[in-house]
Amino acid sequence: MTGLTVTRPATGRWLLTAVALAGFLTTLDNTVVTVALPSIQRDLGASLAALEWVATGYLLTFAGLMPAGGRLADAWGHRATLLTGLMLFTAASLAAGLAGTAGPLVAARLVQGAGAALVLPATLAVLAVLDERRRSAGVAVWMASGAAALALGPVVGGYLSQHAHWSWVFLVNVPLGAAVVALAAVTVPASRPVRRTLDLPGVLASAVFLASGTFALIHGGEHGYGSPAVVAALALCAGGGAAFAVAERRAADPMVDLRLFAVRAFAGGVAAQVLWGLGVNGVFFYTALFLQGVLGFTPTGSGLAFVPLALLVVLVTPLAPLLERRVGAGRTVAAGLTLVAGGMAVAATLEAGDGWGRLLPAVCAIGIGSALTMPLGSAVLGAVPQERAGVAGGVFSVGREVSGLFGIAAVGAVVQAAPSFATGYATGLLVAAGLVLAGALIALRTLK
Repeated sequence: MTGLTVTRPATGRWLLTAVALAGFLTTLDNTVVTVALPSIQRDLGASLAALEWVATGYLLTFAGLMPAGGRLADAWGHRATLLTGLMLFTAASLAAGLAGTAGPLVAARLVQGAGAALVLPATLAVLAVLDERRRSAGVAVWMASGAAALALGPVVGGYLSQHAHWSWVFLVNVPLGAAVVALAAVTVPASRPVRRTLDLPGVLASAVFLASGTFALIHGGEHGYGSPAVVAALALCAGGGAAFAVAERRAADPMVDLRLFAVRAFAGGVAAQVLWGLGVNGVFFYTALFLQGVLGFTPTGSGLAFVPLALLVVLVTPLAPLLERRVGAGRTVAAGLTLVAGGMAVAATLEAGDGWGRLLPAVCAIGIGSALTMPLGSAVLGAVPQERAGVAGGVFSVGREVSGLFGIAAVGAVVQAAPSFATGYATGLLVAAGLVLAGALIALRTLK
């Protein structure tokens, strides 16, 4: 099997800018549409079921197809896969913005997710061929852009739907996507594809496993995990997972070489990333509800509460590689996750009547701590051969996306079981803080 060959050196700030913007755009669409759903329902006369698919269809194809996207990045070449995904995402965004009924809008969201599933693993694969220092800085920028996008999604969506039109939630991607395509075309180095079969059984089984699992997590909290559709999805998820394991063991050239998980830094980095996502995403989702329902914040004020977090992620991220070189990735990530857990514990003490003075320390701790987890991506990529970088990026990205859904579901289960929302929110945050602390211990033990 031949290794990956880069035809010209991958350097420069513009390359990192292209990668960061690509990651930002695709991650932003996870949350940007949520606030615009009432406007979409009013203008299109969409049913509640259609609105659910508008919100979740993107996540289904995004998470479900990401391992296949990583495989294609290795097989087609990183730049070709990245550009194809960006063009598909941008075209689907245009179709979503121009949709006049709910059906075409849902279809466009599904295609958007498919494009994003090509983009995200390819961006990480592009960074994997850099030397260790540049890779560390590049992955830190990539992860920071994703964290900022998650925090800013509701703010951007709320502003556009209130002051312009809900269609601009999607149409804003068109000029930005075109600019990123042009930038990536001239800054991302061409790479020779690795000669590999597609591993179609593995691709199909992973798509079934991840898409059905994502569906169950999204709809289980709302409709109950005993509802027929959710039970069927869970059964399909279990069958898909078993089929995937069998397919990868039998494949001559498996899409995801399960032996990668025997690599200490790879398995530990993915596990720590998943535990961070379990905690932080649950906090994002339920804190927005808590701020409005208990503390009395306006919808705009609730969205703005996440802006300091996003700003701190962006400002502190450049310091993470410097700290990593001094004390190592394990200690840097563990310190960051401990700070995140501390911020969650502080947020759990909030109660009716509290304002910005009590909220800000928690938000700042979570923002700074999240920025210090940025060496995770570089550690995962550095632990695998370059010809597996696309698949490794796909696995890492899937962990980030699916952990968010698990986090919302886990905190939601705690909230629903509590006698009041405020009590459930505080308990859920403490549970999430415990998960993040477990991630800190794993990072300390597995990352060099």
